[in-house]
Amino acid sequence: MTSFSSLAAISRPPPPSSSFARASFPARSVSVPAARICRLRVNCSYAEAGVRDDSNSATIDVVADVKTERVVVLGGSGFVGSAICKAAVSKGIEVVSLSRSGRPTYPGSWVDQVTWASGDVFYANWDEVLVGATAVVSTLGGFGSEEQMQRINGEANVVAVNAAKDFGVPKFVLISVHDYNLPPFLLSSGYFTGKRKAESEVLSKYPNAGVVLRPGFIYGKRRIDGIEIPLDIIGEPVERILQAVENFTKPLSSLPASDILLAPPVSVDDVALAVINAVSDDDVFGIFTIEQIKEAAAKVKV
Repeated sequence: MTSFSSLAAISRPPPPSSSFARASFPARSVSVPAARICRLRVNCSYAEAGVRDDSNSATIDVVADVKTERVVVLGGSGFVGSAICKAAVSKGIEVVSLSRSGRPTYPGSWVDQVTWASGDVFYANWDEVLVGATAVVSTLGGFGSEEQMQRINGEANVVAVNAAKDFGVPKFVLISVHDYNLPPFLLSSGYFTGKRKAESEVLSKYPNAGVVLRPGFIYGKRRIDGIEIPLDIIGEPVERILQAVENFTKPLSSLPASDILLAPPVSVDDVALAVINAVSDDDVFGIFTIEQIKEAAAKVKV
C-alpha cells in the first residue's frame, strides 16, 4: 500500500501495464521555456609572474547557457509532496506548491523558500501557477468511495497533465503505485484504475518526457493533524530485511498477492530524490519500478 500526500490540489482506458515503456534514457533535445535560460558572461584578467597587473592585461570572455529549474508540485504540502519540495529547494530548484491547504504550519527553513498556493486542481488558475515551469510533479491520490478514488487518482491527474501540456511545460512526473500482483477484483477498484488512467495520460501526452514512479509502501515521518507519525520505524527495518533475503523470496514473487508482503518499502526521501533526478535530467522518462526509484535516487544523493 502506498502513502499519498494530498487529496486535494485537486480518456481513455489505460493500456495493460506490460505495454507501457519502461524507464528509458535515450538522447534527445527538449525545448525549455526561454524565461528559464540565463546567459552569463565572465571577464577574467590575469598577469604572468613578475609582470605588473594592469588594465591592459589579456581578458578572457566566458559565455555559458545555464538552465534554471522551476518545478510545480501538486499536493506539495502533503507527506510525499513536502519531501519533494524540501529536496528540490536543497538542490537550488525554484519550487511552487499547489494544494488545498496551502503553506504547511510546521517550521523549516526550506518552507520559506517555496511559493505556496492554495487551490483545487479542477479550478486552478493555471496561467499563474504554471508560468515559467520546467516540470510539473503530481502527488495527487487517495482513498474513498469508488467515485472519489476515480476522481482523485485519475481525473485530477488527467486535468493536471493536460494543463501542463497546453501551457508548454516540458516534463511531467507522476507519483503512482506499484504494479501489485493482486487478484483482478482488487485491481479493478477505483484506486488502481484511477492511477493507471493517470499513467496512461502522462505517457501519451509526454511520450519522451513523462515519468511515472511506482513505489510501494512509502515510509518516513508523516504529519497528520500536527502529529508526527514515524512510519520509518516500520518501513526502514522491513526494507533492510527484504533486501537481505531477496535471493530467497524471489521464487515467491510469482505467487498471487505475494507483493503485499514482498514488495520492498521505499523511503519518502528516495522518492523525492528520484523526482529530482527526473526533473534535472532531460533524458529521463518512462516507468520506474521500486528498484529503479532507488537507483535514480542514488544518482543525486550527496
